[in-house]
Amino acid sequence: MSLIDELKEKIKVKKPTIVFPEGNDKRILRAAVRLKDDEVLEPIVLGNKEELEDVAKKEGVDISKLEIIDPLKYDEIDNLVDAFVERRKGKATEEKAREILKDNNYFGVMLVYLKKADGLVSGAAHTTADTVRPALQIIKTKPEYKRVSGSFLMLRGDEKYLMADCAINIDIDAEGLAEVAVVSDEMARSFGIDPKIAMLSFSTKGSASHERIDMVTDATKLAKEKNPNLVIDGELQFDAAFVPEVAKKKAPDSVLKGEANVFIFPNIEAGNIGYKLAQRFGGFEAIGPILQGLNAPVNDLSRGCVEEEVYILAIITAAEAVL
Repeated sequence: MSLIDELKEKIKVKKPTIVFPEGNDKRILRAAVRLKDDEVLEPIVLGNKEELEDVAKKEGVDISKLEIIDPLKYDEIDNLVDAFVERRKGKATEEKAREILKDNNYFGVMLVYLKKADGLVSGAAHTTADTVRPALQIIKTKPEYKRVSGSFLMLRGDEKYLMADCAINIDIDAEGLAEVAVVSDEMARSFGIDPKIAMLSFSTKGSASHERIDMVTDATKLAKEKNPNLVIDGELQFDAAFVPEVAKKKAPDSVLKGEANVFIFPNIEAGNIGYKLAQRFGGFEAIGPILQGLNAPVNDLSRGCVEEEVYILAIITAAEAVL
């Protein structure tokens, strides 16, 4: 049984509710219908009902069973406005809050914040910033974390790996990189991965000398201090982290033994390029970015996503919420 099938069986018991702010996107609508028909979770689709019905008619899908909420006609909008003003602590007036909550992403995140939904999936028609900003302002990070990071679950047959940070932090220091490692360990475990974390670099155990390498080695030490139970090593080149034969030569004393399954990239450029190389050259399915460190699951789609990716990320989001 694949990981996604395993997660489906587990979340069916609790039927979590996932919000889709981009209801008028055909990929979103088709995925929401599938999720409802498969009885995996309960979708809440945001948008104008008449517009959604037009899209559904063109796509040949039945949306009569979906819960559809139009943010512009929501009966409980006053409660959302009051909660938003309180959450923003003086940064938004009631008038401004009403205007902001016309934005489907903000509206959807407020549903999650008020526990009217368990998670949110957006990004098919919005930038990552449009998805992340409301989550940071309203849901915010867990107390133990200072930042959000973006991981990708990489699947191919029975293989599964986690890569981070590939999407969020443009500038990061050793402290931030250590935090990404710690939260990635937590995320990997939620997907049934026994984490063996490689802190990647262009050097293996001092084979080169540079301040960028120092940052990775410092981050590795900090991560161990934050969570002494981590199985982690760095700095390592990818082959030394992943290929046992290479590890024997380059890093014979490494705890990973060339069997890493969680890869922490030293910067967002490497992370973004790395996961896409694995996806396009290696034939891996890349699910994400999965936003790590938030108080509730909010996840981001690529604007180039297909229906299947929406379906799978919704299942991942639901699993984060209830498992």
